Parts: sequence; structure tokens; C-alpha cells
Amino acid sequence: MTHLEPGSAAPDFTLLDQDGTALSLADLRGQRVILYFYPAAMTPGCTTQACDFRDSLASLQGAGYTVLGISRDEPAKLRQFRENDGITFPLLSDPDHAVHDAYGAWGEKQNYGKTITGVLRSTFVLDENGVVREALYNVKATGHVARLRKTLGVDAA
Repeated sequence: MTHLEPGSAAPDFTLLDQDGTALSLADLRGQRVILYFYPAAMTPGCTTQACDFRDSLASLQGAGYTVLGISRDEPAKLRQFRENDGITFPLLSDPDHAVHDAYGAWGEKQNYGKTITGVLRSTFVLDENGVVREALYNVKATGHVARLRKTLGVDAA
């Protein structure tokens, strides 16, 4: 498995969002992007993380960041997740985990003492030119967004 490093070009992709609309990373050139990978919609940790991004969205957008969440969930499940928890940023569907693979967000991990293969909870900060500025792997759902804001120098809204 290859991990991206700061200074790497962010792999381009086109994925469907929660409404079945295609979104391409290339279309966001000129914007700074926070791209985060999470295991599954509507699970406790993923809900905590998504709600933390939702609650910090105004300050992140104010600092010029676009937030995108990516999971293997199908668009219909992502739409339900958005509706249930008032998520206000795009959630993207990567069912074959090809984009996860390209970012190194898929691989072996420990889960309750067992080695399994799955999503590595990861966050990437991309600059306006699509260059990785931060590549954070195996992050914790709780408190991650606050630490990320601190790293980026973004005050809470």
C-alpha cells in the first residue's frame, strides 16, 4: 500500500455524491480541499466525525476550504446519512475503493485485536493546485477535526 506524502500530486477522481451527481476533484482546482475517508455512514465514529466537520464547516469554508467525505457507501445511504444528521457538505461514494486505494486509505488495520482489511480513517488537505499539504492516516474520529483546525490555523466558528 502506498501512502501519499506532503508535496505529492493528489490523485484525480470522479465519484457520485449523495444525490447521484458526479463530482470531480479536477473541478475544484483553485480551491483548497479537505478530503476525508471514513469507514461507513451512520456508524457511531463516522457520525461523530461527520458532525464535527459539519459543526466546523463555517470556519473551514471561511478559511477557504471545501470539505468532502468519501466512503464505500452507495449514494442512497449517503443521502440518508446527510438527512439524518444534517450533514451540509458532499459525501462521495467509492464502492470499489479505487479512490481509497489511490490515496492509501485502504489496507490492513487492527480491529478489536484482529487484523482486517478495510478503510483506514484518513484525511488529506490539498492546496489550490491539487498538491497534498497534509496526509493524515489512521486518525481518530473523536477530536480529529479540532486537531486539524489547529494544524491549519483555523479558529472555531
